[in-house]
Order: sequence, then C-alpha cells, then structure tokens
Amino acid sequence: MSDALQASAKLHVERPTSGYWRAILHNPPINLLDGDLLLDLCDLLDQAEADSELRVIVFESADPDFFIAHLDVHGFLSPPPGKAPVKLGEIWPAFIARFARSSIISIAKVRGRARGVGSEFALACDMRFASREKAIFAQPEVGFGAFPGGGGVDWLSRVVGRPRALEIMLGCADYDADMAERYGWINRALPDDRLDAWVDDMARRIASFDRATLSATKRHVNARSAVPTEAELVESYAESGKLAVSPEGRARLEALVAKGWGGPGETELWLADFLSPRGAEMSVRSGR
Repeated sequence: MSDALQASAKLHVERPTSGYWRAILHNPPINLLDGDLLLDLCDLLDQAEADSELRVIVFESADPDFFIAHLDVHGFLSPPPGKAPVKLGEIWPAFIARFARSSIISIAKVRGRARGVGSEFALACDMRFASREKAIFAQPEVGFGAFPGGGGVDWLSRVVGRPRALEIMLGCADYDADMAERYGWINRALPDDRLDAWVDDMARRIASFDRATLSATKRHVNARSAVPTEAELVESYAESGKLAVSPEGRARLEALVAKGWGGPGETELWLADFLSPRGAEMSVRSGR
C-alpha cells in the first residue's frame, strides 16, 4: 500500500487479514466526497488490484450519521487557491466503471446518510448491508434542479427496476434501510448492533476462498446483470453538466445552501423534509 494512502486523513485502511481490508471514510464534518477523497479511492483501487493476496474490501464510515453525504459541489467548482482542480468528469465515470469490474469484491457497510454520490458509490459496490436504525438512502438531485449524473440513473434502473428508479429519483425522498432492502437497493438491513459482526463474518468467509474463483464468478455475474458501461456513465455525467449551469438549477442550489446544505445541521440530516413542500410526509422512513 502506498505511503500516501496510508497517511491519508480521509481514507484510513485497516488489514484484518491479508485477504481482507477495511476502508474507513473520514472526511468531517459530513463525509462529503471531495477531490482528495476521490483520488484516495482511485489510489486504493490501484493498490488493491496490485495485491495478489487481497480478495475483499469493506467500505464504511467513521461518522455514524453520514456514510457519504453527497458530492462536495463547492469544492469541485471552486478549489482553494493554489490547489489544482480535480477533473471529476474525467475521473469519476472511469473510476466507477473500473471499480465495478475489478477482480476485488467490494462491500458497502452503510451507517448514516448515503445520498447522491454516496448512494451511487454504494450501488457500485458488489454488496450493500445497512444499519436498520441509522442508514438512510436518497437520490435527491432532481429536487434542486440537478441530474443524478454520478451513476444514479444507470445503477438504480438496473437494481430496482424502472418504476421504483423513477420514484426514487423524481420523488427525492429519504429511504430507511428496511425500505431500501424491500426495493432491492441493498442486500440486507441489519440491526445496528449486529451489522459489524455480520459484515465482518461475510468478509472473512469471502477472504478465505480462492481469488481466481471469486473473480471469475463476479465477472460472469457482471456480464449477465448489465453493469453500466463507462460510456453510459460518461453520458450521464455530461447530462448533469448541462443542467447544473441552468438558471433554475443554480437558483435551487443557492436556496438549499442558504438553508445549510453542505454543512452540519438539520438540513443535511433531514434533507427530504427541506426539499418537499409537504415536509416529513414525503420521507419514506419508519416512524416519521
């Protein structure tokens, strides 16, 4: 593993066994996907594929409220002075296409919010397990004049089917883990106090098996389940760029930022309530 990745403050990697790594996302205050974290993920994939012993990586968050909140829009559009911009449109589609087809098995262990690109990253993982009490999923871009261009259209259409994909992306509601499981968005919703042990056991089982057999099985499942191509992901990203510069899109985004979007607080915790004129009635969450 590279010294740069080991030293990263935003992606900490642990190695329980030679065949099993844990990648812990840590980008306070709300785990936005920024340029540094994206480059760390690319570096991690490079290192993982070069390791002949590795079979499986579990991705999780150090923040119980946010898996990956969403894209750091401001950071990508206006990088700090002196810092080279990260070319999201070139890197993200290529990374996700390669990640989904990698010989390494990927598992998303989700606590907290996985919205926008957070949901899209989890969808690109081979399996998704989530905390029944703490996980929330959403693809809310349409609610503020944007397009789900990081793969939401491409993955959800395949994973949950056309009607539910449209419901998720056009309704912009929050979905708890039980509903996400029912829709096929995730593999399983598990009680929070069982999630760590259950996923750890699954990862250790996978890590004990033959790498070539694991890789061949994933490759053939991918071929039969229409994993999005890089060309499709590039097309979706290009569509998001067209809408992002529209006057209506900018106005909606600015209004949301004024309410606290992009930072810690109630807006990020209960985003669906702020997007809907009907408030909490539109949030598909148990008990609300």
